Amino acid sequence: MAEIRAFRGIRYDLGKAGALSDLIAPPYDVIDQTLQQKLYDASPYNAIRVELTKEQPGDTDTNNRYTRAAITINDWLSSDVLVQDTARAMYVYEQEFTVEGVTYRRRGFVARVRLEPFGTGRIFPHEETLSGPKADRLNLYRATGMNLSPVFGLYPDDANEAFSLFDSMLNKTLPLEATDHLGVTSRLYLITDPNLLTKVTAALSDKPVFIADGHHRYETSLKYLEERQAAGEVSNEDAAPNFVMMMLVAMSDPGLIILPTHRLISGLPGLTSEQLKSAISSHFDCETIGTGDEAARACWEHIEADGSQSLMAFGTVADGVWQTARFKSPDAMTTLAPDHSPSWRELAVSVLHVLVLNKLLPQPSTCRYVHLVKEVTDAMSAKSCDLAALIPPASMEHVQEIAGNREKMPPKSTYFYPKLLTGLVFNTLKGN
Repeated sequence: MAEIRAFRGIRYDLGKAGALSDLIAPPYDVIDQTLQQKLYDASPYNAIRVELTKEQPGDTDTNNRYTRAAITINDWLSSDVLVQDTARAMYVYEQEFTVEGVTYRRRGFVARVRLEPFGTGRIFPHEETLSGPKADRLNLYRATGMNLSPVFGLYPDDANEAFSLFDSMLNKTLPLEATDHLGVTSRLYLITDPNLLTKVTAALSDKPVFIADGHHRYETSLKYLEERQAAGEVSNEDAAPNFVMMMLVAMSDPGLIILPTHRLISGLPGLTSEQLKSAISSHFDCETIGTGDEAARACWEHIEADGSQSLMAFGTVADGVWQTARFKSPDAMTTLAPDHSPSWRELAVSVLHVLVLNKLLPQPSTCRYVHLVKEVTDAMSAKSCDLAALIPPASMEHVQEIAGNREKMPPKSTYFYPKLLTGLVFNTLKGN
């Protein structure tokens, strides 16, 4: 079972730091240099200054962005810009956002979760990780001794019973509120009632946790724990490095959505719709929809209405034609990916990469990833790719089944929107 705990979070004193909207930042992996500078300009206390500190000419092993992040954290703590809560708490975290004209509200809560090596307990990853981001986060953990942003975890709870325990308190508690650069409104509620927290802990005691986002941070936390244990700094099972800060959301939450991750494919210059159809028609039933932006939107409407993983759509930049393609050869995936489960092989993203890009199309290709149809049509208009692919998102059922089987989904299979913010609450790894 996954073990969760209330904790004494570290938060901004808004009387000293200013408006919360000026202090928050997205997680490091979605911040480019332009946004980094915008966040730096927003406030001298913006969380970007520790989450993704600027590199400087002449950086060395002893003077670099990690050491500067540590100095910044310590300065904020010593000047009471950051203050640790006096009581152990869980932090209800609500995000209100709009996608394709529809408004959603996603709700969960932030707690400490006991670390478990993958494959040994009840915490399951669903995607592969890369060494570079893990090394980066580990250097930051070593320097600051902090979880700066939460891992995003999901748990099965069809009736949403665990989260409903918070409802009686939310009407009595005023939230902190912030709006980020994407227009997402975030609200944070401090919940300290010991009886309530005990009930929530018990309600989740028999549930597994599936990591939705933050795999690199989770694996980094495991490595950090190993290092602290080797250094003799983990005195007992309650010591802070045994835990990681995690946002927990029920899989049944109505605001939990997975955006599709469409592919913008380069390396196929001059590819036409007829050439594409000829290359893939032995495994797909293709139907030409039309040309231009309206055809792209029509294709996406077909995919959404179909609701399966077997229908995708392709736009060829050379002639602007859009066509749908329904996969009809599951045996081909069995042959090409025999070591994977049937659920993994049926994913549209698996079919696209294993069969279409690696087998049927003649040249090596590279992908960029976007989530909205407009981003796809803009790329087509700018001719910044050779082939666009509209891909249905994986479902929560796919995440639970594939991850629960201790199998990793293909890269960029899921995009849980919106990202969780950095700056609402921090978790120290040096104490309780």
